Amino acid sequence: MIGSLPEAFKKRMAAQLGFEYDAFISAYELPPVRGIRINTLKISKERFIELCPWKIEQSPTLDEGLILREEAPHIGSHPFHIAGLFYVQEPAAMSVIAAADIRPGMRVLDLCAAPGGKSGGIASRLGGSGFILSNEIVPSRAKQLARNLERLGVVNAAVTSAHPDMIADALPRFFDRVIVDAPCSGEGMFRKDDTAIAEWSPEHVVSCAARQKSILESAEKCVADGGRLVYSTCTFSPEENEGMIEAFLNAHSDYSLVSQKRLYPHTCAGEGHFVAVLEKSGSFQRDCDTFSALKPSIVGNDKNSVLSRKPAKRGGASPGLAPLGSEQKRIASDFLSGVCILEDNEVLFDSLYALNDRLIYAPFDIPSSVLRLRTVSLGVEIGEFTKGRLKPSHTFFMAAHGFCCRNRIELSSGELAAFLRGETIETDAALDIRGEYSRYLPICCGSFPVGFGKLSDGVIKNHLPKGLLNARIETVLDE
Repeated sequence: MIGSLPEAFKKRMAAQLGFEYDAFISAYELPPVRGIRINTLKISKERFIELCPWKIEQSPTLDEGLILREEAPHIGSHPFHIAGLFYVQEPAAMSVIAAADIRPGMRVLDLCAAPGGKSGGIASRLGGSGFILSNEIVPSRAKQLARNLERLGVVNAAVTSAHPDMIADALPRFFDRVIVDAPCSGEGMFRKDDTAIAEWSPEHVVSCAARQKSILESAEKCVADGGRLVYSTCTFSPEENEGMIEAFLNAHSDYSLVSQKRLYPHTCAGEGHFVAVLEKSGSFQRDCDTFSALKPSIVGNDKNSVLSRKPAKRGGASPGLAPLGSEQKRIASDFLSGVCILEDNEVLFDSLYALNDRLIYAPFDIPSSVLRLRTVSLGVEIGEFTKGRLKPSHTFFMAAHGFCCRNRIELSSGELAAFLRGETIETDAALDIRGEYSRYLPICCGSFPVGFGKLSDGVIKNHLPKGLLNARIETVLDE
């Protein structure tokens, strides 16, 4: 492994680390460290540790992080992963979540969010309140990001695919926390990714630094007074790390450095990371525990309201939301009353919207500017209005907050494997059937939904989206 490292990289690291260099370079003869982050939206840390089938130990970088101490082949196809109980994440990368100091009720922007590990960790710490905007400029990666947040059951998020400048224009000084896990030269990936080694060069480092500076300038415009900007990379070059922070602080006197930390593969249980936290001057006035602002007007007369916008042209930004019409309300009420045990209909219906022909559950305050951006997902898609009915969505059954399903089916390991292959399941379970919609029910592993089906004459018809399991196995790669 050491022999495959670029000579220019080794020379620079020797000068950078001095007497630590031998320990650093020796770490490249060791296997990479893998970790998992418990998704506390769906399961407590204590309960997950009880159920975890692998040898693990506590991660020093994040309380809800664990280090895998044995091989875990095909971990992405494990039912607990499919159910969204954990996310496979490089342990050093978890340090960003810890450094961000997330509290329930905050507004958070994750500007370079794919594939979703940090956004998922932030959402866990928000605990279902507040709002997170997860952005990825590459459309295909933005879809991957949305799938991962769906699996984790995040309900208070919007996923966009927009240039950072567009977000800065749409949401200036709006966020309490802005996370920039910047695209970088990837030196911290060398131990586990030969492609990162092949793509590295001193010139690549310089070009990455230029792009990082541009992204930081856009990100800065989104930080509210008293808010924090969290910058991170998985690389070791000073140009992309301390040099970037120094240049930023010289250009922005209204920011101060809260903390700055480097992690190397020889000093941490992980591959290495850099994290800096910057704070913008001004008063942090919002009470994060009682976050409330910018709920869209139901009347929709305000030209900036998300409810008043006309549908965008093909290829443009997403169309606006709309309040439910009377027929849509009836259909939504019939569906939710059939599938769920509802305790507070009024509060629930205050968070329901129509987005084209989809029923959306968004239990958070929706900034009117969000849907000016190319929006991949918003809140939870409950289903699609079609021919006077509602066709339910997989996302609805994976949501971690807001719904208590009337019926559910717990499958044995053999039945679960068959279901995940797309097969139907026979059952003689006694269920509470109250109309057609109550036949839709989550399919569970250890009480945790992995998908849903529809009961018909003692057979559960499979509604797992085609190809979903394969997509999930492909997107479980560490970030």
